[in-house]
Formats: sequence, structure tokens, C-alpha cells
Amino acid sequence: MVENRPFFTFVAHFVLLLGVAIVVLPLWLAFVASTHEPSALITGLMPLIPGDRLVENYELVLGEGVAASGAIPVWKMLFNSLVMALCIAIGKIAISLISAYAIVYFRFPFRTFCFWIIFITLMLPVEVRIVPTFEVVSSLNMLNSFAGLSVPLIASATATFLFRQFFLTVPDELVEAARIDGAGPWRFFQDILLPLSRTNIAALFVILFIYGWNQYLWPLLITTDQSFTTIVMGIQRMVTVADAEPQWHVVMATAVLAVLPPLAVVLGMQRLFVKGLVETEK
Repeated sequence: MVENRPFFTFVAHFVLLLGVAIVVLPLWLAFVASTHEPSALITGLMPLIPGDRLVENYELVLGEGVAASGAIPVWKMLFNSLVMALCIAIGKIAISLISAYAIVYFRFPFRTFCFWIIFITLMLPVEVRIVPTFEVVSSLNMLNSFAGLSVPLIASATATFLFRQFFLTVPDELVEAARIDGAGPWRFFQDILLPLSRTNIAALFVILFIYGWNQYLWPLLITTDQSFTTIVMGIQRMVTVADAEPQWHVVMATAVLAVLPPLAVVLGMQRLFVKGLVETEK
């Protein structure tokens, strides 16, 4: 029996509120800075109350871009990042589902060896294989394209491992019942395994979407055309302008806009995300 002690309840709530404050404070400061004029941010004192330039600053960022940093409008950066993140997340999940299904439910020579070969690729992130990967992408004429941004990052040993572990928990009786009912491999995969994997797919989608959204090194290397600039690249270029002071109100407005899509994904899929991480049958 858990005792109800007011002191420990107060301490627990205080720690939770402190954690929320630590997370929210930088976001609040970024939002406040995005609503002020440039002169208010170069004095060395950060205002804590929103200013009166909210509409003007966000119209500038979304519509015209920032000439001083050579950046394209932020809506285009957001679109590029959104396409890349969706392609990476959906591609990783699709390939991982199929590969895990083949490894668990099909009997073929060296299937365990094939799984461990896939798993070993965890030790080869894109930063390690970036030179040969760039050479392959360049040879296939995929530079400055959404395919070049997303396809080299699609394969995922982690997602394959997680789906394999989940498929191993599916009872053999369910497989036999599907076979007796005349369900073939594709019917079993589509009508039984995919619905059962819904929470796992949701949890992985959130993680992989944020992974794709936050990519910086690969897009920086693979694109030379500014029309394919992602939001992370855009923020870095706004901060490191040459022969000029960064326009911090624009940088902060861009940072606030960059947080919104991942935040929307997390909030929209929060229930399935938590369930996919904590359910015991995984």
C-alpha cells in the first residue's frame, strides 16, 4: 500500500514543475525574441515580455526570407525538411517491416546471418560511411534532389530489430489459424501483423520523423542548390552571416517555426507513442 504523504507529494510536484520550467524557458525566450525589433536584442538584456513586432517578423521570415543571410523563405525550408523527414520515417518503417517479416516468418538459408549483417550496420552510421555514400549518390545523379536527401538514410537496423522482436511475440496459433483460413503471406501481413504493429509503428514514426527533421550534415553535403535548403541548415546560415550581425529576431522566429512540426507530430501521436513504448508484449 502506498502511503499518502503530503511532503513527498509536494516534492514530486515541485521537481516536475522545475523540469517543465527548464524545458519551456528556452522556448519562451525564443518566442519573445522573435517578437521584438533587432535593436532590442543587441543590448545584452533579453526581454521577458513579448514585443509588438510579432506579425511583421513572421511575415518577413515566411514570405521574403532574409537577404543578409542569403536564405530562402522559411516556408520553403520547412517544406524541404518535411518532405525529407516523411520520406525517411515512412521509408525506414516500410523497409524494416518487410525485412523483419521475411526474417521471422520465411525459412531460407542464412536468414539468421542476414539478420546479424543488418544489425551490424548499427556500427556504421552515415557519418562513418559518408564518403562512399556521397560517391554512390553522385554517380546516380541524385545530388540536389529529395531522393538524394532521403534514400541514403532510409535503411534502419534499429527498426528492423524492434519489429523482429515484436513479430517473435505473435503466437504461433495465430499463424496457424490464418493458414487454415486460407490467408496467404501477404494477407497475413496486411490484415493481421500490420494492425497488431500499429502502436510500434506510431512510436517509431515519431522517433524517425524527428531524426529526419534534425538532419544537418548529410543535407549540407548533398545539396548545393539553395532551393533544397532544410530548416536546420537555414538556421545555421542565418547565425553565421558574413560581415554582418545576425538578425536574431529572425533567427528566433525561424527556430520557433522549426519546432512546430515535430511538436505537432509528438502531440498528435502521443497516446500511440507512449503505448508503443511501454506495452509489455513488445
